[in-house]
Amino acid sequence: MEPPLPEETGLVATLPRRGWRPSRRLVWIGAALLLAGAAVGGLLVYEAQTSRLQARFLSRYAAGLAHQTAPGASAQMRFPTHGPFDQRLGYTAIPDVVSRLAPRGFVVTEQARQSPELQAYLDRGLYAPFTEKIRTGLTVLDCHREPVYSFRYPYRTFERFEQVPPLVTQALMFIENRDLLDPDRPQMNPAVDWVRFTRAVLGQLASRIDADMDSPGGSTLATQIEKYRHSPDGFTQDAREKLRQMASASVRAYRQGADTLPVRRQILLDYLNSVPLSAAPRHGEVHGLGDGLWVWFGTDFERARTLLTPAQGLAADPAERAQVLRQVVALMVAHRRPSWYLAEGRGELDRTTDAYLRLLAAEGLIDDGWRDAALRQRLVFRDMTRQPPKLPASPGKGTTAARSRLAGWLGTSLYNLDRLDARLDTTINAPLQDAVSGYLGRLGDPEFARSQGLIGERLLQPGTLGAVRYSFTLLERTPEGNQVRVQTDTTNQPLDINEGSKLELGSTAKLRVLATYLELVAELHARLAPQEPRTLGGIAFDRQDTLTRWAVQHLTTSPDRSLDAMLEAALERRFSADPGERFFTGGGLHSFSNFSADDNTRSPTVREAMQASINLPFVRVMREVVRHTMYQVPGSTARLLEDDQDPRRSAYLARFADREGQTFLRRFWRKTDQRNPAELRALLLDGLRPTPERLAAVFRYLEPEAPAEALGTFLHERLGEKAPDAARVARLHERFAPGALDLPDRGYVAGVHPLELWLVAYRLQHPGASLAQALEASADERQAVYGWLFRTRVKSAQDTRIYTLLEVEAFLDIHSRWARLGYPFGHLVPSLATALGSSGDRPAALAELMGIIVNDGVRLPTRHITGLHLAADTPWETALGRTATQGERVMTPEVARALRKALSEVVERGTARRLSGSFRTEGGEDLSPGGKTGTGDNRVVVRGRATLALNRTATFVFHLGPRYFGSLTAYVVGPDAAKYRFTSGLPVQILTSMGPGLMPYLDGTEGRACPVTPRP
Repeated sequence: MEPPLPEETGLVATLPRRGWRPSRRLVWIGAALLLAGAAVGGLLVYEAQTSRLQARFLSRYAAGLAHQTAPGASAQMRFPTHGPFDQRLGYTAIPDVVSRLAPRGFVVTEQARQSPELQAYLDRGLYAPFTEKIRTGLTVLDCHREPVYSFRYPYRTFERFEQVPPLVTQALMFIENRDLLDPDRPQMNPAVDWVRFTRAVLGQLASRIDADMDSPGGSTLATQIEKYRHSPDGFTQDAREKLRQMASASVRAYRQGADTLPVRRQILLDYLNSVPLSAAPRHGEVHGLGDGLWVWFGTDFERARTLLTPAQGLAADPAERAQVLRQVVALMVAHRRPSWYLAEGRGELDRTTDAYLRLLAAEGLIDDGWRDAALRQRLVFRDMTRQPPKLPASPGKGTTAARSRLAGWLGTSLYNLDRLDARLDTTINAPLQDAVSGYLGRLGDPEFARSQGLIGERLLQPGTLGAVRYSFTLLERTPEGNQVRVQTDTTNQPLDINEGSKLELGSTAKLRVLATYLELVAELHARLAPQEPRTLGGIAFDRQDTLTRWAVQHLTTSPDRSLDAMLEAALERRFSADPGERFFTGGGLHSFSNFSADDNTRSPTVREAMQASINLPFVRVMREVVRHTMYQVPGSTARLLEDDQDPRRSAYLARFADREGQTFLRRFWRKTDQRNPAELRALLLDGLRPTPERLAAVFRYLEPEAPAEALGTFLHERLGEKAPDAARVARLHERFAPGALDLPDRGYVAGVHPLELWLVAYRLQHPGASLAQALEASADERQAVYGWLFRTRVKSAQDTRIYTLLEVEAFLDIHSRWARLGYPFGHLVPSLATALGSSGDRPAALAELMGIIVNDGVRLPTRHITGLHLAADTPWETALGRTATQGERVMTPEVARALRKALSEVVERGTARRLSGSFRTEGGEDLSPGGKTGTGDNRVVVRGRATLALNRTATFVFHLGPRYFGSLTAYVVGPDAAKYRFTSGLPVQILTSMGPGLMPYLDGTEGRACPVTPRP
């Protein structure tokens, strides 16, 4: 048959009309192209169904994306920079953690090494393929490397795929990814559903033509997981990010080989356990179905699992079973917009859940009866105010201290710290910590307290045991520093009383005073001992500097001029215990008393006063320390008290005026704060004894522009019938005009403090001013108010004010000495009462001072943490450990030895003598304890009478042999403290009773002591 003519084929315009015939070659090419297209199409369809080529290529490619851990820091690392899970688990912050901990003495001891292929993969912006952790968090290990705290988030998860009720699996796949677990496609790529993906692409193209057209999504569970774990902020920002999710999920799917069915099951399990479900008040982020049920609906996870498992839940209440089904479906819907659906959009969530319940029944996944029962239910959310989803958490005090310290170093919160993929190595001896905590917890039981010898005079009384709290700290001196072995208290509060409090710990301050006193003696020895005795007599010293005078006398007359002998002599000096003297200190006259009236007539040595903890000798020792500090520098400003012609007196008086004026202004600021103009005037005027002169003086200052008539009206309102007539009002108006009197005289006439009068006027004129602005504006007025100090006829008043400032300066120097020995606060109360504990202290700080003494004057760092391991078994694994530590000498060895001896004598024959002989090893070795007791009774005193009890404390800071030291405190806080009379004998008796339980840990019996060298 003849082929058709070109006209018949419609090719006239393109082919020649005469003699054209398609060549056989062209026919074969066309046929080949058709066959190739069909083959390619078939191959694509086949690949989309089976994923065999992807499986073969990607499994080989993923095998090269490896990492392994090696000692030391890695020279090249790629860390993630974004992604909610990478941020929550701390992966993005690892470089910052390393840099923050470096100044704390930490170095990288181990770190992952990423293969070149993995680094190139990460450089392309893809997400690293490794077995990600769904449920993880901070683990804290003790010194034996046993876990003592383990936080795991999410809290409730399916442990294995088999634990997921089949209905939950089927419902999730029906809603999100229907072919995910198809067993007939063993090599299927779970990251791409080609049908949904094609539909989504076409939908996106159509939406560009018609913006109102709905565009379906093409995500699979695998890509959704990549999105909420690793995409910036957990969102798909653009098509590029979607392709990144698909590529990363594909490579991750084939990391373990070509067969992906186990991976697909893991994907479904991971999704159920980790899908974000917004955040709840007083709980934080919510992830996973288990936590979602409990947080949002108050549904027990295990109960829900039982109800949704056919063989187990059929006997349950149908309404309860229907409600749980409704909650599960609702959470599967809510994950698409959790912040909306679980807050403002709850009504819409109910309606959408109804639609899906009907679809599940239509698909045969649930029967009609279960569907109808679920449709009759409504979602009932937890009342977050009345029943907040708080989790009970009671980590030990030792681990809380370590966690709090690490959180502070990293600049984060405990909430965020607990969610890091991290392991924290601490120095705590957990069995000993538990033993001590258990012992202290039993002291509220009257029978147990009696059996321990704690009931009696100056101890405890049976009816008042419950309010007494205890804290205990024990440290061990090791080559790696002072390591905290026990840190506990019985408050059951996050605050750690050992490190987070400021308590008046009474006579424990005498230990700090004694250390300062002996340090000054050692410094005098270093300055004076090199000189010949015959030349010492010519050394000039001030009359008030009795310590230098004694040092000169000792070195002139003593045959043994060594420092040890001089320190012994300093401890043998006698100071009166007479309470009759009044001491000018802290800007006023003060008197002090002894605990026992029997001591009032004594003049004990410093050593004896330390043993018996007698107050007045230490007040006088502190006075000697203060005066020596005031006079010790050549050309000391203390000589201003002797020379009234010294030009520096004016400068000191000006400083006093400024300081005193600021004190009064701050007081008046608090008094006048949050008041309107009428209340400010009333506050000032209501306190006056009303006379025409007083009222006129105030009115003219507050209202300088007001006419005489306004003054008359004001006086009539205040005085009524006793108001002056118009003529007198005119005279008062003129007499108290703004320039007629200076501020001090006006305040004197008015009978109010001039600065209070000034501040009320200032606040009326500047209602929006701050305290800082008021202080700046009042500089001249503060000087004017105290101008009388500059008149030479009141030299004694000048001397009093100058002495107050000199005492403040002396305490600044004393504070620097105390801070060098571990005193934890930024200032001391500039008063001799500091010798008796008025400046406060902390048990842990006292323990640190004891460590310095035990270690011959070298201050070692206190260690709670020995290592931090981040991101284990990930491409970013990083382990940090402590560097070798060097102690700082802050005390001469001779002073430390003298203090140790004095502390031992407190136990041998002083206030802690009941402890003597209580700590002996199995071999009979006495650990020779030493320590200092202290009792604090902190009360508000008005006009010589105690009106409010704040707290009562009893403390014993101690050392046990050459390695262990610590502190034990009993305390009562609040008004009930007035009922208690226990003294420092109570903690001494407690430590004595604890002795048999502590000894196996102190002498290493049965391996209970901690290893003293760090382990990898």
